[in-house]
Amino acid sequence: MLERARWEFEAIGTRWRIDTSAPLAPALRTAVSALIDDFDRTWSRFRPDARIAPLASEPGAIPAPADAAAMLELYGALSESTEGAVNPLVGDALARRGYDARYGLVDRGAQSAPARWRELLTWTDGTLTLREAATIDVGALGKGRLVDLVLATLAPRTDGDVTVDAGGDIALRGSETIALEHPFDAARAIGVWQVTDAALCASATQRRSWPGADGGGLHHVLDARTGEPVRTIAATWAVAPDAMTADAAATALFFDGGPRFAHAHGVAWVRMTTDGRVEWSPDSKAELFL
Repeated sequence: MLERARWEFEAIGTRWRIDTSAPLAPALRTAVSALIDDFDRTWSRFRPDARIAPLASEPGAIPAPADAAAMLELYGALSESTEGAVNPLVGDALARRGYDARYGLVDRGAQSAPARWRELLTWTDGTLTLREAATIDVGALGKGRLVDLVLATLAPRTDGDVTVDAGGDIALRGSETIALEHPFDAARAIGVWQVTDAALCASATQRRSWPGADGGGLHHVLDARTGEPVRTIAATWAVAPDAMTADAAATALFFDGGPRFAHAHGVAWVRMTTDGRVEWSPDSKAELFL
């Protein structure tokens, strides 16, 4: 196998790896960096200058970002499949549990997200409207969407295989065998998955975890209906034609409706429970070390 050029950098709070057949031109690197920064400046709940930031303090309307319809419509399917467990207005609940803009990690108790979010948040006629102040959080699928955008920027301007990996959310032109990291031991894998011209996204509760006020553990995967962290599933992996769909499925799979969402969107998957059992979809091509 020919050695590939690698570009690694930090952005949006995670480590990025971009592999290409030849080094990327400086202008193309600049274009990718600008794309990532623009997405972050639009959607990040951690940035006071984000375009969505004013909606967290008072209801109102802003010009709808280019990604609003694609992401929020898929959120609708996520919410329906998980019976409300996934919700784009979960940002305040996450902040209350300690996952706030300052990464304070101080638990102030559970808070549910607005269950009627589809009445409160609309995106029509080029306008994104929020009828009650709330913090939008697109973490269930936003990183996957951004990975797709980066690959779409690179693909027509590079030859050969391209891999875009943002902290475990991976989109490929070409083929790569990807290890499925064991959620309880980062030095081990529970299997490998060969992915070709598709995307694999992974999520695990140990990635971002901290102690709760009651002495128990907290992490970033909350049930929006209760504001409590999920306790049954430890890690998920999902393969789909695009990273946004794979990312959404990887989130959904922490909940009972996850397999239903995955089936409806043509996603193959694997997940591990907190007691170490491994489950997978009938169409999974992963080679598991069981």
